[in-house]
Amino acid sequence: MIDKNFVKLYEDSFKYNWDLPALSDYSEQSTLYYKDLAKEIARVHLLLKGANIKTGDKIALIGKNNIPWCVSYLAVIHYGAIIVPILQDFHADNVQHIINHSEAKLLFTGNQIWDNLDEDRLPLIRGVFSVNDLKFNCLYEQKGERLSSIASSLESLMAEKYLSGYSQGDVKYAEVDNSEVVLINYTSGTTGFSKGVMLTANNLAGNITHAHYLQLLFRGQNIVSFLPLAHAYGCAFEFLYSLSEGSHTTLLGKTPSPKILTQAFADVKPNLIISVPLVIEKIYKKAILPKIEKPAIKAALKIPILKDRVYAKIRQGLMDALGGNFHEVIIGGAALNKEVEAFLHKIKFPFTVGYGMTECGPLISYDHNYDFIPTSCGKVLDNIMEVRIDSADPYNIVGEIQVRGENVMKGYYKNEEATKAAFTEDGWLKTGDLGTIDRDNRIFIRGRCKTMLLGPSGQNIFPEEIEARLNNMPFVMESLVVERSGKLVALIHPDYESMDSAQIEQNMLPEIMEENKRTLNKLLASYENIASVQIYASEFEKTPKKSIKRYLYEN
Repeated sequence: MIDKNFVKLYEDSFKYNWDLPALSDYSEQSTLYYKDLAKEIARVHLLLKGANIKTGDKIALIGKNNIPWCVSYLAVIHYGAIIVPILQDFHADNVQHIINHSEAKLLFTGNQIWDNLDEDRLPLIRGVFSVNDLKFNCLYEQKGERLSSIASSLESLMAEKYLSGYSQGDVKYAEVDNSEVVLINYTSGTTGFSKGVMLTANNLAGNITHAHYLQLLFRGQNIVSFLPLAHAYGCAFEFLYSLSEGSHTTLLGKTPSPKILTQAFADVKPNLIISVPLVIEKIYKKAILPKIEKPAIKAALKIPILKDRVYAKIRQGLMDALGGNFHEVIIGGAALNKEVEAFLHKIKFPFTVGYGMTECGPLISYDHNYDFIPTSCGKVLDNIMEVRIDSADPYNIVGEIQVRGENVMKGYYKNEEATKAAFTEDGWLKTGDLGTIDRDNRIFIRGRCKTMLLGPSGQNIFPEEIEARLNNMPFVMESLVVERSGKLVALIHPDYESMDSAQIEQNMLPEIMEENKRTLNKLLASYENIASVQIYASEFEKTPKKSIKRYLYEN
């Protein structure tokens, strides 16, 4: 058990960092200091008490990343209830299913999201409150409830309870033991089946205290939050860890296109950047690759005395584009393209690749950028987690990665069958990922158990590795490799923007992709060869982590 109590971490942080900025809405140009955040949490506690919420009750939360979302999340856990954050990308039917399955009694949501939900299909919800702003207006209440009147009288209730105003001495939260479930996080994986991951205060404390040990951020430093906070990765490090440290989180609150991110980074100048591979890969493809493919740059890179200067200039340009003030970019949530990874390492860009999953809240392994070894995803967390490979030779023969330790979930909510299937008989969590380890317990991932294919003579084929090569070929935006009638087929979404820039007509696509196929097959073993190519005009549907939902395209 982690010795630091999860809820106490925030009691201590709010008091110690009272006069520092805590949260900012980038698009709204508004900021809450730690003292303001503590006061807003107290207001929501009065709302929950007035709604007769008990310890252990579930409260659902869905909306864009903004200050009211963060206040709601923290207030529910610090009250002693269980938060059920739902990704706003989910379809309304899935949202309603999760709310009902989790047995949530209240819902905090954006007005527009609520307009798309059907109150008649949410029989357990007693009331709905808006997270469009900090008024938390009541959008719906069951017959006989008084929730709208409670929400509208929060200011007077605060004045009555805190006669001298809300102060540091008033920051006192529920006694929540680290063994208690505080969060049910519904997965949004590539297999299409959403399960409620039960995470304890200990699981979250394990992630946060280890990030503190790693010194990823310091008091008063800045971070930009652009990953979905309803997902474990962004929530743990851009939000929960940052606030436990006394850092300042700026919530982007909009789709993180490279242009929007670049402006936000320039304005905020973050000290740490947490990202998914897709963002970095887009920057590489759009901003770096065109430069290094210019004849003059190619020539310069062949001259040793000039090569280091060119790389240094590219590295500095990339760092400036990301604000110029960070010590590290942490990439996680999915596999980073190996060509991109190799180039970033070559130019000595300060990045690292970590590994985790929702069921571990999420962190499993990590290396600082100066210890990072390309193609790995870091060492298993010291004194927190253990790893083993289900293989006769874990250092050389690929097997399933299995873990246990402080960060591992309690199980899946109301799903004993799935919980049992997720663990080995001796209690190790089966990650579903395939890989090897080295002598330092550094993990090297090869692919997913469910996506691995067998070649004609039983050879292991990892589609992700073929896709990584294909994605770097001319005019390929993204790809999927699937098996059809015993043959490998590449599904490709073209890079139409690059085609337009190069003035290439779309009727040339089949010929271009056939040439890509021929080039690719020369790089692959014969049993990995692609038999045919299919062009997809629209992008592949993705999870909020930006992983392609493979199950939609496998048949």
